[in-house]
Amino acid sequence: MNSFDFKSLEKRERAKFINSLSGFKSANLVGTKSNKGQTNLSIISSAFHLGANPALIGFIIRPDTIARHTLNNIRENMFSTLNHVTKEIYQRAHQSSARYPEDVSEFNACGLTEIFHEDFLAPFVKESPIALSLKLIEEVPIKHNGTHLLINEIQNVYLSDSLVEKDGHVDIEKAGTICVSGLDSYHETNLLERLPYAKP
Repeated sequence: MNSFDFKSLEKRERAKFINSLSGFKSANLVGTKSNKGQTNLSIISSAFHLGANPALIGFIIRPDTIARHTLNNIRENMFSTLNHVTKEIYQRAHQSSARYPEDVSEFNACGLTEIFHEDFLAPFVKESPIALSLKLIEEVPIKHNGTHLLINEIQNVYLSDSLVEKDGHVDIEKAGTICVSGLDSYHETNLLERLPYAKP
């Protein structure tokens, strides 16, 4: 195995290289709505579990040196949704990463359906089998590169009861959830085994 000289790569090549190194990541769509009523949808691969009690999910938003509609909307009203991406919608979900004008909803531009559950402000993706409503509780600026860590509390979870196993485990493979590597490679998954709780 050789040391790879990634520092000499051209900017876009370096971004793709570094982004691939962390391995497979979740693919999710973040739905938001501005206080003016404009909906927004953005694909992310940075969502991660932060704790179960309280139930917290974190994700990273890129630097706001240019307009970040998702970040702006969450800052305005604190609410967003997190929607799993499946094989059926990954191409449309990927298209949401394009830089659309603020007055264009990615739901419409990408052919996805916005729906609302109960009185929650932010829109959900109808085509997604697992969706979470989130409320921002903390924004942590990451000074080293200008990104933003958003820490969110899960308000509600929307999914079929058939996806929840007796021990509470959610079978995301049964839901058809896929994952992403790098910036643009989408993958199906294959369960190897569920292992018992590890003890010394």
